[in-house]
Amino acid sequence: MSKTLRFAADGKDYTLEFTRRTVSEMERKGFIASEITDKPMTTLPALFAGAFLAHHRFVKQEAIDGIFSRLAKKEELIGKLAEMYSEPIMTLVEDPEPSAGNLDWAASW
Repeated sequence: MSKTLRFAADGKDYTLEFTRRTVSEMERKGFIASEITDKPMTTLPALFAGAFLAHHRFVKQEAIDGIFSRLAKKEELIGKLAEMYSEPIMTLVEDPEPSAGNLDWAASW
């Protein structure tokens, strides 16, 4: 089960989540997670906004910025968002469950 973050703002319920598709989309648009410590003023809000793509793609950036500015415990929030962001990446590199249909490979060196 994927990790989600839920809250209500301005009479609407929100579910934030990252998927392989949304992480790929963020990367194509220039998001680089490793820049969080070097460029926090642009990277942290972009990470938050990216979490809207899975379920709330059409929420305007102005509304996302307003929600972000009112959220409490931002330091904890950023940690949770980073954990959520890394989850789809980990599913990409994990071995599949044992199955007769799995493929094996071998190197020639």
